[in-house]
Amino acid sequence: MRRNNQYVYKWVLSALFLAIGLVLPFFTMQMQTFGNMLLPMHLPVMLCGFLCGWPYGLCVGLILPIMRGMIFGMPMLLPTGGAMAAELAVYGFLTGFLYERTKKNLAGIYLSLIAAMIGGRIVWGIVSMLIYQGLGDAFTWKIFVVQGFVNAVPGIIIQLILIPVIVNRLNAGRHHLWN
Repeated sequence: MRRNNQYVYKWVLSALFLAIGLVLPFFTMQMQTFGNMLLPMHLPVMLCGFLCGWPYGLCVGLILPIMRGMIFGMPMLLPTGGAMAAELAVYGFLTGFLYERTKKNLAGIYLSLIAAMIGGRIVWGIVSMLIYQGLGDAFTWKIFVVQGFVNAVPGIIIQLILIPVIVNRLNAGRHHLWN
């Protein structure tokens, strides 16, 4: 019975993270540059990976930008949504996969988070390059560095501050729930 409860808990929590990811960009939508800097869809996907595990994080990351693009028209499915789907899927996968294999402390959270952030950016760059080539456009190293890192610094800082705090607090509460 306890295993079924945890399974349902993870699916419900994943659905909640998906809903948060659909809604959170509305707070930054008025200024697209602001949204590109704060990365509002990244937070719920990474949290899902940490708190629910890699299969759930991967699914939420893959579905979120495509679903949001189909419902609200942003991000555009090509080129942005496709590359974001791959990037966020990697974030959800790596945060969950690596966190399952590390100590459940601050160092484990940061190790998983930073590795996921790097891995997701690399995948985003590769997929973006392939999509842009397929569309007959160029995707240069300069575009990769500026869009993937320089413009994203505020969002990266927010992720490095908020995610460890949230994961620690929710894990502490969850530990009491299941014991």
